[in-house]
Amino acid sequence: MSTNSQTAGSAAADANATDDTRRPLDNDPTTRIVRGIGRIPVIDVSPVVEGGAYPAKAVVDELVPIRARVFREGHDAVNASVILTDPQGREQRIDMTPLEPRGLDPWEAWVRPDAEGDWTFRIEGWSDPWGTWHHNAEAKLPAGVDIELVCLEGRDLLERTAQAADAAGDPVEASILRATAQLLIPQRPAEDLLGVVNAPGLDKAVRQYGPRELVTPTAEFPLRVDRRRALFGSWYEFFPRSEGAYQREDGTWVSGTFDACHARLEAIAAMGFDVVYFPPIHPIGSAFKKGKNNTLDATDADPGSPWAIGSAAGGHDAIHPDLGDWESFDRLVAKASELGLEIALDFALQASPDHPWVTTHPEWFTTRIDGTIAYAENPPKKYQDIYPINFDNDPEGIYYEVLRILKLWMSHGVRIFRVDNPHTKPVNFWAWIMRQIHETDPDVLFFAEAFTKPAMMGALGKVGFHMSYTYFTWRNTKQELTEYMLELSRESDAYYRPNFFVNTPDINPFPLQSGNPAIFAIRAILAATLSPNWGVYSGFELFEHAPLAPGKEEYLDSEKYEFRPRDYNKQPNLNMLMGTLNSIRRNHPALQQLRRIDFHDAQHPNVLAFSKRDRSDTIIVIVSLDPNSTVECEVALDMAALGLRPGDPLPARDELTGATFTWGQRNYVRLTPQQPAHILHLL
Repeated sequence: MSTNSQTAGSAAADANATDDTRRPLDNDPTTRIVRGIGRIPVIDVSPVVEGGAYPAKAVVDELVPIRARVFREGHDAVNASVILTDPQGREQRIDMTPLEPRGLDPWEAWVRPDAEGDWTFRIEGWSDPWGTWHHNAEAKLPAGVDIELVCLEGRDLLERTAQAADAAGDPVEASILRATAQLLIPQRPAEDLLGVVNAPGLDKAVRQYGPRELVTPTAEFPLRVDRRRALFGSWYEFFPRSEGAYQREDGTWVSGTFDACHARLEAIAAMGFDVVYFPPIHPIGSAFKKGKNNTLDATDADPGSPWAIGSAAGGHDAIHPDLGDWESFDRLVAKASELGLEIALDFALQASPDHPWVTTHPEWFTTRIDGTIAYAENPPKKYQDIYPINFDNDPEGIYYEVLRILKLWMSHGVRIFRVDNPHTKPVNFWAWIMRQIHETDPDVLFFAEAFTKPAMMGALGKVGFHMSYTYFTWRNTKQELTEYMLELSRESDAYYRPNFFVNTPDINPFPLQSGNPAIFAIRAILAATLSPNWGVYSGFELFEHAPLAPGKEEYLDSEKYEFRPRDYNKQPNLNMLMGTLNSIRRNHPALQQLRRIDFHDAQHPNVLAFSKRDRSDTIIVIVSLDPNSTVECEVALDMAALGLRPGDPLPARDELTGATFTWGQRNYVRLTPQQPAHILHLL
């Protein structure tokens, strides 16, 4: 009985409690939502990487889509805006647009950050009084329902909007809004009132100054804006030791040098490339040195693999003495800069058995049960000339040594690192490295050589790698290329930037092993137009294609294990095509971005048709995937994707040939092995 009395007394006390004693509500719509759903629900925000733990990717002047689902209870209208904040804390509001299907509540806005640095964005969902009134007016006025009330509410809304325009220093819009309000007279015919409601320019004014109620902001999400080279660039890879190398009469070789590379840099710049990538340039170990074609019977004349880093001459902080010294390296970097090129240096975290670390820091490696140090393996492959590093034995020592080495090369002008096999090192190690470098040198870029599982490739992008090798080499059919590009441009674009290399010293793609010049041209055109970053390993332009053995994606007489001086002007070659492709890419912003690509209906299984757009620049690419035969078909263009109407003419110039056309929605194309593509610029 006493318990019941106490319960009743407590209830009475609660009922008589004043507002001062009640707990404050936690659904104030102006409160930034960190987790959960606010007064106006905003869910499924993108681009958000791991809940905002890592920044989404962008570069300066890149269009970035921001999306969410925004809705509310009942039937009142809802709206949404993106609030974009630059590194100096300045905010910009970009209103979002509802997408179809409207029943799923998708909203979108495209933003274009204009400076490097760490930006943030949030989405504000809000109740839209004008949208609610406008919808009701369009429904009620023709039916003759509540006309007087509708007009009264409309005039009130327009007056409030005019006051906001006055406060913003826009008296012209304020006057127009007030004049429009005076036209909402209940006695006017319904069609006249509808004309007022839908007057040209009214929606724009109300969007800019109209009331926004129950504004509900999400959390702030990070957006890192890098320099444009992180997204767009043409890469060329060559081995410095092969440039100027020659063989003596006794069969031994004289290595090429940094100074001998200057002429090659001039030729690469003339072809329009932006980045020159060098394999490791450090001393090479002699223990278990690999000979020609990866054999174990190397002679003193064999140079060894550049990836077997370290000898008595030094490790990762040293230069192979045959290539030159620090002064000659600095001259090479300066020459590249003079030509408008950047040097990208291979960064391979591994050691030969002769590396100084093996003696000074044996704890950085894995000792097997028999007392020997474990060499690298990818069964059945064995890399006896390489010791992998064990990052768990002395993480602090390893982390700071790696940081020291990177900063050493950075001090000599290297601002891009192509990282070898990053997927064989802990992801949190890379996250730490990326944070340290970004804090002091945000212009330094990292390129992941990670041909591995998708989750690992994605994770490396999320923690900071600016770009990555891809599966492009193994995407050859129309369906494969289409599906892969839709994945890269729409699903993983927040954290993963592709670089489409047509070949590498490790990968001699099966389609190229025929040696047919047409397939080399086709793959170059695909790489250079599908991806804003693309790359070539030297020898591709000379149609080098011989495999180590049938069924092997490795080159015979691989440059990884021997000197390979080349006559780059030997005929036939692809020098002119590569230069043309790079020129087209530089002249067309549409090809310098990843996210805005659309595919069109080419009615042939071996014809791929797609378009890219940025601002007023539109490029349509039609390319044959058949290097052996002529293909003919009709291409039906998605005019809406091009920002056009079905009957609009399409005057176009083929940037490969200079020919001009006037296309329409449906067009006949004929592609040959000698001319396998159109790259059309809509004029």
